[in-house]
Amino acid sequence: MLRKFKLDSKLIKEIDFGMIVTIILITLIGVVNIYSAVGMGNAEKQFFFLIFSLVCLYFLLLIDYNILENYVVLFYWFNMLLLVLTKFVLGSEINGATGWIKLGPLSFQPSELAKIAMILMLAKKIQDYEGKINNLKNFVITAMYAVIPMGLIVIQPDMGMCMVSFFIALGIFFCVGLDGRIIVAGLFGLAVFIMTVWNSGLIKGYQKRRLISFLNPEGDPSGDGLQVTRALIGIGSGGFFGTGVQFGANAGKGYTDVFVPENHTDMIFSVLGEHWGTIGCIILLALYGILLYKMIKVAKASKDIFGSVIAVGMVSYFLFAILQHIGMNIAIMPITGITLPFMSYGGSSLLTTTLSVGLVINIGMRKKKINF
Repeated sequence: MLRKFKLDSKLIKEIDFGMIVTIILITLIGVVNIYSAVGMGNAEKQFFFLIFSLVCLYFLLLIDYNILENYVVLFYWFNMLLLVLTKFVLGSEINGATGWIKLGPLSFQPSELAKIAMILMLAKKIQDYEGKINNLKNFVITAMYAVIPMGLIVIQPDMGMCMVSFFIALGIFFCVGLDGRIIVAGLFGLAVFIMTVWNSGLIKGYQKRRLISFLNPEGDPSGDGLQVTRALIGIGSGGFFGTGVQFGANAGKGYTDVFVPENHTDMIFSVLGEHWGTIGCIILLALYGILLYKMIKVAKASKDIFGSVIAVGMVSYFLFAILQHIGMNIAIMPITGITLPFMSYGGSSLLTTTLSVGLVINIGMRKKKINF
């Protein structure tokens, strides 16, 4: 019975343990910052989520990713149905968006899984079309599988997750060689789409003000610009070496710990900047750089289009999420509520990001035929 849950030694040799160590290190840095920001209770939960996520990652590695291809269509449409149910039946409103399902003391964000479903579906369709994405029919059909989840996420409304989904699709289409003219047309279409949604009434006035507050946070430092203004003060106060992480009775008394709203989720980078300083931010970015580099290597070495596109999709997701989260903490990107992968508090976010990397590891460890 236990043999079913044991990886073959030949496969174990192909595992990129560097990726696993990197995500553990980033998550542990996040746990320390969550402890500083909101206390031991949430830090303990995040550490538990880490252990649970690593166990799920192990079971994911047992399954050949090519077998998963057989269930992609079912997984995709299940997630689309879940998005519909979240909006109209099961969802709870948090920060103006009906995008969460509460399960007792826990909350789950279906759009986190939906973006993985979208990546898998795009990978399957592009493999079905043997990479011939510049064929108009192939492109339109494939693009629709990206448009559907984005549309369902917009009506929640969750512009941050919609932006993530769009740039995942853009990264995939760019890397598989989509004609540049189509990409430019897509960006133009995005601009029109944003203007339409902006004036549709889906986004409320206070949400609009929050989105554009980064352009002039000092204009309303106690209102819409409060979050980013205080985040900037906290990061600036950290200097090069940071103020240091305080434990025990001194925990939770730093500037960002007290004065920055959503400091353990949307603004976790500001907590890092204060307590760890520039050197801490550099270390974090270096760890992300290592992770992205390894994922890109897998994308290049994959034995098939399906695996390569999945890896590209995950790289696009992580790259945009990292740039967007850090950007909104330093006032160069709009405040969209995008969490920082492995750093921000949240069980569903940590699980899905861990499984995302797990898929890439799975592809890398099966990049060549292994004879048993």
